[in-house]
Amino acid sequence: MRIIAGSRKGHTIFAPRGRDTRPTSDRVRENVFNIVAPWVEGARVLDLYAGSGAMGLEALSRGAAGVVFVEADRDAVRAIERNLDKLRLTGATVVRTEAMTGLAQEATAGRKYDLVLVDPPYAMTDFDTLARYLPRVLADDGLAVLESAARTEPELAGLAVRTTRKYGSTRVTVFEHE
Repeated sequence: MRIIAGSRKGHTIFAPRGRDTRPTSDRVRENVFNIVAPWVEGARVLDLYAGSGAMGLEALSRGAAGVVFVEADRDAVRAIERNLDKLRLTGATVVRTEAMTGLAQEATAGRKYDLVLVDPPYAMTDFDTLARYLPRVLADDGLAVLESAARTEPELAGLAVRTTRKYGSTRVTVFEHE
């Protein structure tokens, strides 16, 4: 895996070993950032189910002001920290907790994000908790990007689908406030 564009373009990044983490492919990541490009420069980004941190690292490389990485797996957290050190990226906070717990904490704290990246395990089909908190952390003109299995067409109450695209076995759905 590598950073696609920005100040760290071409640099490789670490991913945790094993099958517990499914890093977003370079192709999907490139297409996602082509869609959200106008929202990245100077953005406050929340990366839920961060895994290796590839999505948030890409955002930092492309000029995001800051990224909060939320990841529960110890090995994945170590990979994110290694990647941040290797790439010498600043403006990052790594929070080791379950994604929905982290999302609820951010909502309760009243924090807002310009871009929220959500890449849960594809088996996740209950989007109710996500829909409960995501609109509260999304800035008024912000975007939320949700990755899912290609056959899943996610809906999040309180948010409208801006666009949805399939890339092989992955569906990327971009949401905004209604």
